[in-house]
Amino acid sequence: MKNFVVKTIANAGALAVAIWLLDDITLTGDDTGRKVLTLIVVALLFGLVNFVVKPVVKILTLPLFILTLGLITLVVNALMLLLTSWLAGLVDLNFHVDGFWTAVLGGLIISVVSWALNVVLPDED
Repeated sequence: MKNFVVKTIANAGALAVAIWLLDDITLTGDDTGRKVLTLIVVALLFGLVNFVVKPVVKILTLPLFILTLGLITLVVNALMLLLTSWLAGLVDLNFHVDGFWTAVLGGLIISVVSWALNVVLPDED
């Protein structure tokens, strides 16, 4: 359970950094509390997408991973971020990613920040 909470906090922090750095990734809300709650729900949704969809996409695109020496990971991460944005729109969350190239850069930022936060935050194995 602690591992789940740590990963959710890391995802929320990474998403917050991407929202802060990129103008085309937006999170809106009436007040700060609403924004934080939306960010946590989006982090949970992003974690769910990465847990369920990403492994299937990786298996289906295995030849591209080999051919591009793993660079296709940037595209897969961007697609997962765009899928999260689309799903957030379906459940009426105020989170939006505008465009593929913004998603690529956002996915890169989220990957780096999430990795750094997972190194720093305590983890129970």
